[in-house]
Amino acid sequence: MVVRVAQRVRSGVAPGTRIVVAADSESIVLACKEHKVEAVLTRTDHASGSDRLAEACDLLGLSDSEIVVNVQGDEPLIDPALAHRVAAVLRAHPVASMGTAAHALSNEEDFANPNVVKVVTDSAGLALYFSRAPIPWWRDGSANSIAAMPEPAPLRHIGIYSYRVGFLREFPRLAQAPMERIEALEQLRALWHGHRIAVHIAAEAPGAGVDTPQDLERVRRIFETQSG
Repeated sequence: MVVRVAQRVRSGVAPGTRIVVAADSESIVLACKEHKVEAVLTRTDHASGSDRLAEACDLLGLSDSEIVVNVQGDEPLIDPALAHRVAAVLRAHPVASMGTAAHALSNEEDFANPNVVKVVTDSAGLALYFSRAPIPWWRDGSANSIAAMPEPAPLRHIGIYSYRVGFLREFPRLAQAPMERIEALEQLRALWHGHRIAVHIAAEAPGAGVDTPQDLERVRRIFETQSG
């Protein structure tokens, strides 16, 4: 699956863009090499994906000024152009240390679902806050029901990030934020320490990730249909 993700991302970025898998298993590195995908072997004891990515940047000898995009290895249906756009939104906002993506929510169930992370931005497209709660919320709204969706539409966060390498090296050393512990959202640590996050607004939701064996079978059927 990791190889599929790397190949899919490669198909949507500019020629010459470096695609590297950061793995904690020799078997993953070997599988990547068999399919001509560059990979680096990182430690197995990282607390988060950001820590693993920071080590990968050191192994690759990247400079602090470079931009990297972290694509999860369980996203074989990701829009291959999304990685490029998340990198571009960071380049377009020199004040930001990170970039990410979101799309407009259209139904009340997702808006109320704590597993669907929401984000609100300022007029420049920089994140103000991320939450599992439905935000923004009406002043006189009921905590128990959603009568209608806000206007303009609220934004669902898409879990893909771009980083300036210098910030990525600093991030694992930052103290965990109180609101990060409450919401269980790592990106809130960056906001709490005064870093800005630029948000690309995608036209539609990304393809679903693979979290269960049923998800895996569904994705396999999609790939079989495409190859047939």
